[in-house]
Amino acid sequence: MRKIVLMAGVSLDGYIEGPERQIDWHCVDDELHQHMNDVLRPMGGFLSGRVTHELMADYWPTADADPANAGTVAEFAEIWRSMPKYVYSRTLRSAEWNTTVVRDVVPEEVAALKAAPGGDLTLSGADLAASFLRRDLVDAYRIYVHPMRIGRGTPLFPTLDYAPAALRHTDTHTFGNGVVLLRYERA
Repeated sequence: MRKIVLMAGVSLDGYIEGPERQIDWHCVDDELHQHMNDVLRPMGGFLSGRVTHELMADYWPTADADPANAGTVAEFAEIWRSMPKYVYSRTLRSAEWNTTVVRDVVPEEVAALKAAPGGDLTLSGADLAASFLRRDLVDAYRIYVHPMRIGRGTPLFPTLDYAPAALRHTDTHTFGNGVVLLRYERA
C-alpha cells in the first residue's frame, strides 16, 4: 500500500514560508535539487492545496523552455508535468497538467488513493497538511530543515488537539549547504 509522505522545507524555527509567503530563504542548490528530483521521480502523485498548486503551475509547466534552466531545473519540470496531481480546493473548478481537483479531505477517498497501484504520494502545503494531520492520514515525514531562522510566518505543524503520535526515525542526512533531512515513519 502506498504511503502519504509529508515533505516540506522548514526554517530551523519551524516555518515553511515567511509572513508574506516568502520562500527566498530556502537553500536549494544543485545537490539538494538533484536529491529532490531523485526522491520525487518514483512518487505516485503530488497532493497539494490550491495555493501550492497554483504557485507550481505558474512556473514548472514551461520552466525547461528557458535555456538557463538546464540540468536539475529542467529535469524537475518534466517530473512535475508528468506526475499525477491531486489539488484539494473548494474554489478551483478545474486544473491542467495531469491534475484532479478534489473538494475535501475524506479519509475513505484517501484510503482509496493509497490502495491504488504506484509509488507513494507526497503531501505539501500547510493548510492541506493540517487537514491530513487532523485526520491522522500522514504515514511518513521528510522534513528538510534549512539553516535559517526567519522569526515568523506559516508554521509547518498547526496547533492540534493533544494527541501524541509515536514516530520512528528512519534516516538523517546533511547536505553540503547545511540543509538537514529528517525522515520519520509511523512507529
